[in-house]
Amino acid sequence: MVPSLLIYSSRNHVASNWQTYSGMQDQYKQDTAQRSSVKTIITHPDYNQMTNDYDIALLELSQPLEFTNTIHPICLPARSHLFPAGMSCWVTGWGTLPLLLQKAEVKIINDTVCNGVTEGQVTSRMLCSGFLSGGVDACQGDSGGPLVCFEESGMWFQAGIVSWGEGCARRNKPGVYSRVTKLRDWIHSLMV
Repeated sequence: MVPSLLIYSSRNHVASNWQTYSGMQDQYKQDTAQRSSVKTIITHPDYNQMTNDYDIALLELSQPLEFTNTIHPICLPARSHLFPAGMSCWVTGWGTLPLLLQKAEVKIINDTVCNGVTEGQVTSRMLCSGFLSGGVDACQGDSGGPLVCFEESGMWFQAGIVSWGEGCARRNKPGVYSRVTKLRDWIHSLMV
């Protein structure tokens, strides 16, 4: 998993300052991960630091990843792909726990409900996932990580990217994610 992709300072835009560790599940076992330098960082040109709209960046690695039993590709959903309210998905990240990769099962939350509990702060490029009762959520340190959903077709799709929230796992404060279906065309335009 890549550290937070929220890029604020010019130093963070320098690709040579970054490395990725793919397939790592335990920070004490970095030797089992594929380490790669970053060739290019591409932030969305419409990213708004105040609202977190268009909260996405792409990293081009200096060499391709080798797929293994811990490193797999993920499907990009079509623009018309639906992730219905109530669907179970998974968020992974390091969160505030420093050593082991964490995973949590969360549910997609209805857009109208999402907009209501965030007091109108979500745009069409965002979605909420978690539980209105709280208890399970992404947290600080998870930003930039994936929200993935397993479909009946037997394939995994990336529905979202951890973006922002109010606290962690609080009642009526679900996690807010960048909605991949709304950003897919931009992602696709940059793929070679």
